[in-house]
Parts: sequence; C-alpha cells; structure tokens
Amino acid sequence: MTYLEISGMTCGSCAAHVKEALETVPGVRAVLVSYPEGRAEVSTESGTLPGALIAAVDGLGYKATLADALLANNRTGLPDTVRKSMGSADNRARGDSDRRLNIAVIGSGAAAMAASLKAVEQGARVTLIERGTIGGTCVNIGCVPSKIMIRAAHVAHLRQKSPFDVGVGATMPAIDRNKLLAQQQARVDELRHAKYESILEGNPAITVLHGEARFKGEHALAVRLPDGGEREVTFDRCLVATGANPAIPPIPGLKGTPYWTSTEALVSDAVPQRLAVIGSSVVALELAQAFARLGSKVTVFARSTLFSQEDPAIGEALTAAFRAEGIEVLEHTQTRQVAHVSGEFVLTTARGELRADKLLIATGRAPNTRGLALDAAGVTVTAQGAIRVDEGMRTSTPHIYAAGDCTDQPQLVYVAAAAGTRAAINMMGADSALDLRAMPAVVFTDPQVATVGYSEAQAHHEGIESDSRLLTLDNVPRALANFDTRGFIKLVAAADDGRLLGVQAVAPEAGELIQTAALAIRNRMTVQELADQLFPYLTMVEGLKLAAQTFNKDVTQLSCCAG
Repeated sequence: MTYLEISGMTCGSCAAHVKEALETVPGVRAVLVSYPEGRAEVSTESGTLPGALIAAVDGLGYKATLADALLANNRTGLPDTVRKSMGSADNRARGDSDRRLNIAVIGSGAAAMAASLKAVEQGARVTLIERGTIGGTCVNIGCVPSKIMIRAAHVAHLRQKSPFDVGVGATMPAIDRNKLLAQQQARVDELRHAKYESILEGNPAITVLHGEARFKGEHALAVRLPDGGEREVTFDRCLVATGANPAIPPIPGLKGTPYWTSTEALVSDAVPQRLAVIGSSVVALELAQAFARLGSKVTVFARSTLFSQEDPAIGEALTAAFRAEGIEVLEHTQTRQVAHVSGEFVLTTARGELRADKLLIATGRAPNTRGLALDAAGVTVTAQGAIRVDEGMRTSTPHIYAAGDCTDQPQLVYVAAAAGTRAAINMMGADSALDLRAMPAVVFTDPQVATVGYSEAQAHHEGIESDSRLLTLDNVPRALANFDTRGFIKLVAAADDGRLLGVQAVAPEAGELIQTAALAIRNRMTVQELADQLFPYLTMVEGLKLAAQTFNKDVTQLSCCAG
C-alpha cells in the first residue's frame, strides 16, 4: 500500500478528481481518497513506483507527498471492506512497489538542480554528477556576475552623465576594478552556497559525485574521478544537463592568442584601454557596453547588424544608443584575420586594420555534449551537437532526458529550470510539457531589449496575417518624466481578431514590462482588451496600454491617464 498526503483539496469534488487521476496510473489496483483527511491510499501492482502516483496528483495542481506509513494506518472514516481489499492487494505488492527510482543527473546547473529536487520530492533517489564547480553557468560565470558588473557600470555611467546634469553635478568616477571584482565574486560565492551547495548537502536523497561522466550503455555511466579512478553509475532514468560553452569562430590566427570569452572578461581585474568585441547579440553587447561605461574604448564587429535575428527596429535602436555613448559599431564587418603582436591584438577586416589591448569573442554558445558518448546510449544530437528533445524533454532514448543549454531549446536559465522540472515529472511517470509560445526574453543593455511571442517576420513565416503598431517612448509619460525617451514598444496582433501575438520593446527597464505582455499573450487577450486595462500612471509598463491604444486612437491627442 502507498499512502499519500495531499494538500490543496478544498471539497469532495477535488478528491474525486484526484481519485480519477490516480486510477489512470499503470499498475494501480484500487484508490481511496479522503478530502477531510487530506490523504490517499493506493493499492498497486508490483513495480509501480510511488513517484508516478505523486506526479499524477501534482499534474492536477495539488501537492502530494509520501505519507508516514504508521500515521497512514490510522484511517478514520474509511470503510473496513475497502480497507481490507486494498490491504490484501498491498501485501502482494509489498517490497517491489516501494523501490525508489534511481535517477542519474549529469550537471549541477539550473536544469540539473530543478530536476533533482523535483525527482526527490516525488520519491526518487538522485546521483548528481558534476565535473567542475557546483552551480553551472548562471550563478558562477553567467547571469549573476554579468548583471552585477552591468549594474556597477550603469552606476558609473550615471555619475558622469545623466539627463539631470543640468541640476545635478556630474563627476568622473574613479573605477577600482579589483574592489568591484571582489564584491562581485563574494555575491557569486554567497548565492552558489545558498542556492546550490547547501541545498545539496542538506538533502540525503541526493548523492553528489565529482567527476566526468560518459555513457557506457542505455542504463550505465562511467564516471572518471578527480583522482584518476573510475566509478560506474547505473540508473533507471538519466537527465543530461551539461550546459554550454562559448563557441569560438574559425578566424585565421585567433587560436593561440590570449583572447577573452565572457568567462575571462567577467573575472578580469583590469579595464582595458581598448577593447574589440566580435559578436552582435546578447553577451557581446551587454559586456561591450559595460566595459565602455567602466572606461574602455570599445569597438563592436557585427557580421551583419546588431540583433540581426530580431525585428530590425531593435538593432537600429541599440546601434543608435551605443554610438551615442561613444561605442563604435562596425556593421557588416567580418574579421578576416587576428594576430597578437607586442601585447596588442591586430584585427584585419575589409575596412582595414584595428588594434586593441583585449579581444572579446562572444559569438554564441555551443552545447557541452562532446565526451558524453551519447551514441552509446542511442541519443540523437543536431549537427551542432545539441541534444534533440521533445516538449517533455525526452531524447531519442525513452528513459534518457535532457534539459538546458545542451539541448536544442532556447539557452535561457529559466527555460532550463522549467525544463528540468518537467523532465523530472515525466521521469516519474506523468506527462508534462514545456510550452514556449509565450517565452519572454531580456537583454540587459541600456536601454534594455525585451521580447515575447511573434515578431512581424515570425508571424509571416508561420502564415499568420498580422497588424502591428510601434510607439516611440516620447509618447510614454514615465519616459518623459525620466528625460530618457530612447526606444520604443511594438505590438504585433492577429489581423483577423486583434489577438496579441507578440511584443518587442527597447526601453530603460524593458525587462520589467515584458512579463505583463507575456501574460496577455498567454491569456489570448486582444489589443483592445489590453488597452482597456487599468495601468498605474507614470510606470513604464503603461506603455503597453498606450501602444495597444494606437490600434484605434491617436495617443498624441489623449490627456494624461486617458482610458
């Protein structure tokens, strides 16, 4: 017999829904659910795992945990005949039904941690294998340190230049990169310990194994240990969550030079006088602007335009903002050769040569799948080495899952965490999918770039006839009050019914408004319904309402707060 404690039930109807869900789990013989007791008793066939039962309940939105067997034996209000019937079935299955699923997780970043915690919550045992530092990219060498550095650079920028210099005296800040770096690393260490290391140390159902894993077959891993030895780890299910590394383009002369990737740039204890950046998307532009604001003379080399895969208005707005700050943006410029001579980089392009003290390569990230011997487990990858997964994070081998930057899904930490959670739920026998149709994304430049849903081009590619409006920020009261009207908010709607399909925004703090847009898209709101909502005055998110109003009104002729 398996006993579950269930929270979230509010009536007898809830109990009936839980009972129906549990009865659909393969191997379940009989189910009794008590709403007043907040408990379920489930008789199962041999081999039925408790995690599958928990996943079935969680899938309804309730919370299920394995109950203490002694407490569960005190079952007041349950018919004796039912209790005896379930008990006899339980006796036949005792021993096998309580076997805990063994899950191997390769990696320790957002996807790995989310999956491990969810799997343990649902009754599994986890062996987590990490070859490097616990915590993965985001907390150690990605999101956290980069946003700290970007924020420090923003403060430095405002001290020397702001829209209020007419009345607030500007001053040239003294940059002590060593002290900034120490502050940055201290916060990274703090978060890694609080959100990763201490959680793993305090969870007895998770065993952390340090080493490098490779598949020996469909149910076994060989782990090379730091001391040179090797250990075999067998599993019922496996999650690959090995992340990604900076991709290095094959530029002649680049190999062997002391170029930076984002990893080296973020831990540099000095600000270079001249910095060249090869790349034109998120990492390249965030770090280019940060170094420029800390004192570097920055040149960005873009093979096409900035953010060439996004709506063209985004790249145009960022290019204008960068150039206004003194950052040189060389569009349609490809580096033909790199040399490192007498302590400086020499970059050769069709425009001529450019010299720099440091060179940052930020041209994307490649999945960490080499060395895993995925073919030994029958796991399929793309030409770029990304693991192919379905909406439930299943690979081509049914009991092997993958999540995060090593897959063909978007390389965003919150996507990785959500994918890891769903992978764990599915490992335990349920069926949970990750819906990315309203996935928000933010670039932490200044102004920020935030997007969700379809752009005009994407809608056209999908055969959707659309209508769009672009509202410049000189129509948004918050931007006017800030004396900073750089950017725009653009809405894309379905031409037939006005349903909101996508939003692209370039604005200071654009990341703070995009989730509202995501919720509007998720709830299939029309632009008129969005325009009719109450938005607090003098907030940037009010720009969504104003942009929606432009579909039917001339917002320049509206009074403040006009509804």
